Parts: sequence; C-alpha cells; structure tokens
Amino acid sequence: MEQDQHWTSIIKPKSSPFQLNLKEIWEYRDLLVLFVRRDIVATYKQTLLGPLWLIIQPILTSVVYVLVFSGLASIPVDNSDPFLFYLCGTTAWIFFSDCLTKTSSTFVGNASIFGKVYFPRMVVPLSIVLSALFKLGIQLVILFIVMVSMYFFKPAAQIHPNKYIILLPVLVLIMGGLGLGFGIFISSVTTKYRDFTYLVGFGVQLLMFATPVIYPLSEAKKKGVEWLVSINPMSSVIETFRYGLLGNGTYNSTHLIYSFVFMVVFLLASIVIFNKVEKNFMDTV
Repeated sequence: MEQDQHWTSIIKPKSSPFQLNLKEIWEYRDLLVLFVRRDIVATYKQTLLGPLWLIIQPILTSVVYVLVFSGLASIPVDNSDPFLFYLCGTTAWIFFSDCLTKTSSTFVGNASIFGKVYFPRMVVPLSIVLSALFKLGIQLVILFIVMVSMYFFKPAAQIHPNKYIILLPVLVLIMGGLGLGFGIFISSVTTKYRDFTYLVGFGVQLLMFATPVIYPLSEAKKKGVEWLVSINPMSSVIETFRYGLLGNGTYNSTHLIYSFVFMVVFLLASIVIFNKVEKNFMDTV
C-alpha cells in the first residue's frame, strides 16, 4: 500500500542566472553563521598570537609605510600624522583585500563540500565577507583608540573628525560589495582558467598602488594622474574614509556616487556569472 510522501522542501535547478534566491539564503542562515565561525576560528587556531594578529597586522604595516614612504620617499600626507594616515588606509584596504582574495577561491577551495551536499553556494562568499566584517570591527576599535590617544597626547597630529564620519556604514558596504563582486567573478573564471588563481595576490598588490592608500589623492592630482586614480572605485572610498576620520584629504560626492553605482552594477553582473558557473562547475574543477 503506497503512502503519501510529504516533502519539507524541494530542490530545483535555477531557471535563470538572474535569480538571487535571497529567501533561500535566509533559510540557510544557521549554516552561514557556522561558516563565519569556521573562517574566524580556522584562521587563528594554530597560531601563537591568535587574534592578536588582527591588531598587529595594520599596526606593523603602518609603521613600515611610515618608515619607507613618509621617511625615505618623503611622500606628503595632507598635513595628517603619517602613522594615522597609513593606519586609516591600511585598515580599509585590509578589509577589501580580504573579501576579494578569500572569495576568489570559493569554487576551487570548496569543491569537496559542494560535490557532497546541497546548499546555496552564495552562502560561502557571504560568510567570508561577514567574517572579514567582524575583523574590521576589531581593527576599527583599535583605530579609534589610537585616534583618541593622539588627540589628547599629541595635538600636533591634526585630528579633526567631521560629519562625513556618518558615511562609514556606506563606505563599508561599498568595500564589502566590491570585494565580494571581484572575488566571485574571479572565482567563477578560475573554474576554467586557473591562471587567475596566481594573478589574484599580485593583482591586489598592484591595485593598492593605484589606490590612495600610501599617498593622498592630492598628490596624484599634482602629478596629473588624478583621473587615472579616480577610475578606481576604491579611491574615493579610501579618501572619504580618511577625510571623515581625520578631517584631512579630499571628499568628492560625485566620485563616491560613482563608486557606489560601480559596486552595485559589477556585483549584480558577477552574481549572474556566478549563478551560470554554479550549474556545471563540478565538471570543470
């Protein structure tokens, strides 16, 4: 005697690459949290200093930049304290580069999991961005502590936070969206062309030099290459981030709107490509 079977859920192939399936991702939010926890724990589990690397990385990087670019190369920093100037840029750039580099290996790095069980593949890159956001939160706290300390004990540091600091959530959204967009695009391409895997680290380093992380946008303007630097959507984000916190540098609303629009368009395009590759990537990985 046949019994009626009642299914709690039915898995169907996506009929269109333009489907975002946000509802399905929300249903797998517990898995998303587990992946975020895994990313954070796995990164520092077998290290001597553990989470202290979250503090050491931007601090040491900023110190090296002060010695090399401000000391030896004598690059101006818009009347800002050199250490704070580089710490602001480094903190923002680490978040963006983490989102990009780690999501760029989504398909190749998780092929063994993807081949065994079904879940929305977008959960993995989203978990990486959320774990990077958690790390950014800690590094922002350190940045604010350094700023407050210098404000009271080193008045010459010229720290003038202003109303544009309220744009911080928007800036974080743009950085995370850009990192996610570039990351899943590269991840989709590397399923067929592995060359991109080797270009990611090198490309991120080159991109940093095309972004006002180690120099202000005003310096690029003096050299006549402001237009070239401004094409980079991360440039206005870094400049606004630094301008809102320190009060030094430049703020251009048009450039920031360009960065936001670029992020939205490129992210949506990357999701479409990601969805297309998702259907048959196991045959090429």
